[in-house]
Amino acid sequence: MRSLAALSLVILLSSGCAVGPNYKRPTVSVPDTYRGATPDEARQPAAESLGDQKWWELFQDQQLQDLIHTALRQNYNVWIAAARILQAQAQVGITRADGLPSINAGAQSFDQRSARSKLFHEYDTSAHQVDLSLAWDLDFWGKYRRANESARASLLATQRAREAVINTLVSDVAAAYFQLRELDLQLEISRRTLASRQNSLHLTEVLAKGGGTSMLDVRQAEQLVFTAAETIPDLERRIEQQENFISTLLGNNPGAIARGLNLTDQPHSPDVPAGLPSTLLERRPDIREAEAQLMAANAQIGVAKAAYFPQITLTADGGFQSSALTSLFTGPAGLWSFGGSLVQPVFAGGRIRSGVRLSEARQQETLLIYEQTIQQAFRGVSDSLVEYRKDREFREQQQQLALSAQEAAHLSEMRYRGGATSYLEVLTNETNYFDAELGLAQAQLNELLGLVSIYRNLGGGWQQQ
Repeated sequence: MRSLAALSLVILLSSGCAVGPNYKRPTVSVPDTYRGATPDEARQPAAESLGDQKWWELFQDQQLQDLIHTALRQNYNVWIAAARILQAQAQVGITRADGLPSINAGAQSFDQRSARSKLFHEYDTSAHQVDLSLAWDLDFWGKYRRANESARASLLATQRAREAVINTLVSDVAAAYFQLRELDLQLEISRRTLASRQNSLHLTEVLAKGGGTSMLDVRQAEQLVFTAAETIPDLERRIEQQENFISTLLGNNPGAIARGLNLTDQPHSPDVPAGLPSTLLERRPDIREAEAQLMAANAQIGVAKAAYFPQITLTADGGFQSSALTSLFTGPAGLWSFGGSLVQPVFAGGRIRSGVRLSEARQQETLLIYEQTIQQAFRGVSDSLVEYRKDREFREQQQQLALSAQEAAHLSEMRYRGGATSYLEVLTNETNYFDAELGLAQAQLNELLGLVSIYRNLGGGWQQQ
């Protein structure tokens, strides 16, 4: 009966209340629609979102998919994030162990003999002992439970942080690949333009030798050749540096990068569904990471408040002790003890109160960071939506400009050959056409980068195959 009562008391003490506030998700202001969405979606937001798509569904260039796969396997930031998860898991184990009983076993044995002397008698003594000790700090006030709650929330935060790293990495690889393909397109335009202008220069030189034109026209034709030629070395430099950057993202040493579809052949929809703003709180890993950190800080308030209350400790020892090793486990060699202690803080110089205030201030800081993260997320989505829409409109106008400049360059070349105008008109229109082609390539890149930005800001890309 006494054993049952003692066991009941232990269970009651170890399952007491947990001081400190229980976590409750803060109420945040969520807009009804994203600013920058299309008029149709602004009136009636779609339930589906681009952020729900898997990255291999959005980026359909097989070579780009291979690059992303390699980056997810080898990128150092992903490995670092995984190592931090292992650290957090170990910390959870340490924190959980703090609330459990500690049991230690020990054994000692010694023999001591002294020879007879003028000052001391001869003696021979020995002692042998085997014992088992137990100590348990009862978690009556929830100190260890709150600490375990905080550690688990920190573990969750590191897992969300890894998802955020993957979200950023997928977007970075896609953006870097599109930038590489845009540089390839610019190089192709420059080389094609250079070949065309070299042919035009050769024709002008032939005309000048026959007296059909002046050396001024030859010099102006040379300017067109040199303008196209000077862009090629710079583009080749930028291409090699971009390949080195992508190699670093892949976790490789600098090297060449395989190509897939051309920039102009990359599939993408003219309109992208943003979805319901409220779902962003559950999809974006950085928001979920910030909330997990808030949960951890909230639990630490309970840890700090538990220091106000008594610390209850149970101890028990048992074993055998004998002067003769042969009789260690026989006869009256057994010994045991059981006890408990209660320690109540009386005066700590304000340390406990300051500790509570510190934990509350940290919780307030993480709350503000959580709210700020949400606000910045909504801004990021809105900015990327308007960026993608306006970049698409700009690219459409740039296409018209390039077509018009091409026609003007063709007409001026025909007029010059017919003797209706000087080569200065050819020079002007060829320069305009070359610039328009390069501008169109940049506009096509910006449109794809806008799509990548929307995907990243909507929290897509961290899903795994």
